[in-house]
Parts: sequence; C-alpha cells; structure tokens
Amino acid sequence: MGFQIALFFVLLLVFSTSILAQDLDDARLVIDANTTIAETDDNYICATIDWWPHDKCNYNQCPWKFSSVINLDLSHPFLANAIQAFKNLRLRLGGSLQDQVLYEVGNLKTPCKQFGKDKSGLFGFSMGCLHMKRWDELNNLFKMTGAVVTFGLNALRGRHHVRRGSWKGDWDSSNAHDFINYTISKGYRIDSWEFGNELSGKGIGASVGVEQYGKDLVHLNSIIDELYTNFQPKPALLAPGGFYDKSWFEQLLEVSGPRVVNALTHHIYNLGPGNDHNLINKILDPDHLNKISATFRNLSLSIQMNGPWASAWVGESGGAYNSGGPHVSDTFVDSFWYLDQLGMAAKYDTKVYCRQTLIGGNYGLLNASTFIPNPDYYSALLWHQLMGKGVLDVLSHGSPYLRTYAHCSKERAGVTLLLINLSNQTTFNVDVKCTSNTELHLKESIDTRKKSFTHSLKRSISWVGDKASEERFFREEYHLTPEAENLQSTTMLLNGQALQLTERGDVPSLSPVRRDINSPINIAPLSIKFIVFPNFNTPGCK
Repeated sequence: MGFQIALFFVLLLVFSTSILAQDLDDARLVIDANTTIAETDDNYICATIDWWPHDKCNYNQCPWKFSSVINLDLSHPFLANAIQAFKNLRLRLGGSLQDQVLYEVGNLKTPCKQFGKDKSGLFGFSMGCLHMKRWDELNNLFKMTGAVVTFGLNALRGRHHVRRGSWKGDWDSSNAHDFINYTISKGYRIDSWEFGNELSGKGIGASVGVEQYGKDLVHLNSIIDELYTNFQPKPALLAPGGFYDKSWFEQLLEVSGPRVVNALTHHIYNLGPGNDHNLINKILDPDHLNKISATFRNLSLSIQMNGPWASAWVGESGGAYNSGGPHVSDTFVDSFWYLDQLGMAAKYDTKVYCRQTLIGGNYGLLNASTFIPNPDYYSALLWHQLMGKGVLDVLSHGSPYLRTYAHCSKERAGVTLLLINLSNQTTFNVDVKCTSNTELHLKESIDTRKKSFTHSLKRSISWVGDKASEERFFREEYHLTPEAENLQSTTMLLNGQALQLTERGDVPSLSPVRRDINSPINIAPLSIKFIVFPNFNTPGCK
C-alpha cells in the first residue's frame, strides 16, 4: 500500500512538472470581415510535375525515382485518386530541364531522344524528348482527374550559348508552334502556357536578356492568338518562371507591352539548400519566414506600377532547393513552412501557388516510390477545401510564434482561420474578434430567466440568415499534429487520428471536430489548426 501511495505521488509530480514545462500565453486576433484585402484564383493550390530523370542526384542520394513527365506511372491508382481529391487540381508541367525538351511532332529535323547524362549539357543532361503518344497519355489523365494544366515551353530553342550562361539569338518557335497546334487538334485544354524556366535575370544555368525575352513573348502571344482563333477558351500566357529581379521583371512588362503576359511567375526556395542542417530551425523561426514577404510585396508593386493587366503567381516553390531536404521536406515539420507560405503569398494578391512537386524529389506531396501522400499533401488539401478566394486582414496581438491567416470560407458562409504555432512550449489561448468588436468567443453571461440562450447569441453575433437555432452555434476545428509528437514523422494526425489512404487507396475524408462557440480556443505547441466559423457574418465575402 505504501509503495502504491509513493508511486502515485511520483506520477503526480511528473505530471505536474510536464504541465509547468508548458507555457500558457494569450493572443488576441481581430479579423476585418468587412472587406477583402486580396483575392486568389479558384485553383490557388498547384503542384508541379518535373522533367528530372531517375538519375538526378543531390548530396549522394537520388530521390526522384520515376516521377517525371516522361516516366511517371500514370496508371497508378493512388496518383489519380490524389489528383481527383482536389476536383480541379492545377498541375504545372515544367522545371529545370524544360528548356532542353523537344516535342516529337511536325517537321522536327533533330533526333528526338530521351535525357541522358551529358557533362556538356545544361545541369549535366542532354536534350530530351516528349513523344506525342506520351502527351496523349498525360492528357487522358488530366481529363479523367479534372486537372487544370499549365505547360512550360522550351524557350532556348534556336539560341546559342555565348558566355557565362548567357544565351543569344531569336527563339525558334517552329517546334512549339507545331506542338501547340497538335494539342489543339486533339481537343486538349491547356489553361496556360509558360515561357521558359529560370532564364530571367542572372538565370540558373542559362539566361536570356530581357529585351530579347520580351520580343519573343510578343511572338509567342501572336502564335497563341492565331492558333486559338477557333478554339476556346484561349490559354493565358505566363512568364518568366524565374527568381524575382525587380529591374528585369519590370522591363519585361515594358518590352512585351500591355496584355501580352497575363501573369508573372516567380520561384521561391527561401530555406536554402536541401543539405542545410538548420532547415528545421529556419522553418520554425518567424523572423526567417518573414524575410520572403519583401519579395511578395515588391513584386506586387512592380505589377501595379508597370503592368496592372498582369497578376502574380508563385510558379515553383519547394522550400529547400536541390530536391528538398531529406527527412524534412517530406515530413510534418514542412507544413509549418508550406502553410505559412500559402497564407503569406495570398495576402499579397498571389493568384496561384505551385508546389514543387506533386511527386518527385524529397519535397513531393506524394512519396516518389509508394505514391502515398506526405503530410504536406493533406495540408494542401485542407487549404483547398476550407480557404476561399477572399483574403481577410488579421491584426494579431500576441507572440510572433503564432502565425495567423484568415479567408472567406470556401463555398459557404463564414470565415476560416488558420493558426500555426511555431513555439515548442507555449499553448496559446486565442480570443477572436471582428472589427465591430463582435466576439466569436463569447464571455457574456446569459440570464436565462429573461432571455433565451439563442436570443442572447443573436444579439452578440451577426449571424448569417435570420433563423439561427441552437444547434448552429458551433465552430469546426481541424487540428494537425505529428504522429508520436515527432516533427519528422511522415504521418500527420487530424484531430488525433492518423491520415492514411483507405484499403482501396482513396484519400480519407478530412472531418472536423465541432466545438461549442462559447468554448475556449487554444492551440498546442508545434501544431496547426484550421478553424471554421460557419455562422459569422462577413460583408466583405459577399
């Protein structure tokens, strides 16, 4: 008996110590639901399918497997299911090798061979080939899954290398012309054509001067106008698919002229190289995450001042470059970076955000070997299902380790709030208000002798509709944590339940936990939470 009592006090001491080790902090959020500050595209979430062969390697590992445009197993059931879960997932076909791709169509005078190792070639590879049989197979997948397609065209064709990565000469458009014409003849719908990959500014591996690039864009736009005369809708034209360079991007808008480029696409790898041992520290550092906001802000200003007809897209972003960080980019911890990026980019009027990659490398949303979703896949799917186009301003009074973003809810009334807790020891108690001082977390005592519960809530909150009932006074929570509290786990928990494919390989339903509207809102350390307030009146979302 004495032993049992002693054990009880030891356990009590351990439990009390663990509680004391966690800090509690208050945060107050004010959401302005009267107006939106920005708007995304309907298909904001985007993922890339790259061209890298299986023998693309970094840091003594080769994580691409067979995941490229050319060799991806299009018949794998997990692949189709993963795309279909979004209903209309935007896919960008492109990447570093796209400017070395020939299309086997028309009067192609050059042999069309697959990529091979070549020390004299860009990125150590030879020219590659897209056979039209493969293009047909890809489009069958796109049609079956409802994918929205952006295709990156070879922008180096016909040019010659002069020095230090600089390429000169007019673009030879003949192969691209024949490829686009074939695409139209087959009735394939392409949402947008993108011109070149990382050739802007100083370029990555190769660069083209802005005057020449702008001239070639005008030429490509005329080809699109001509070929799509009797085919609707006409695709958008995107460029340059490179890292933001203020002078170069602004000159491109000036040289190409009004309404030629529909969107400026830029790339982001703000975590550094994939072999950086500080990747996790960077992901969990709010100061580091904030640095990229200057790029979003400056690009938005460049467009406003020099090309208001265009919009901003993140055409490619994988966090860490050189195939991503092993055991980081494919694990739970990466969702802190990824969801923060989605929230931040949207605030600066970014219309589309393309994740590198759908599959391939360490940063794939799907595992390159098994096709099983990694944690970021579910983060992307939750965003797609919950966050609407309208971006709302959130004023946060609290720790910088609590990241907050709010949108109009997707295809329903109300507001969806995203909370990202970067702290490893602080639980935040969150008080949410709107600009009219209407509290979502209610503290008012209710005199049941004089007023009904429903009547008091109606007076405290601007509800959607005029027939509020007691069962409607709830919020929906989607709490994301890693399995076994391991940040580098490849298994994500939603409200404590592991997210896994069904026995048939279907993506599981992402169901919330309902909370009483009057219950406290909190978020545990190193976790993520989407909160939907379905009855909150949002004049700015109408």
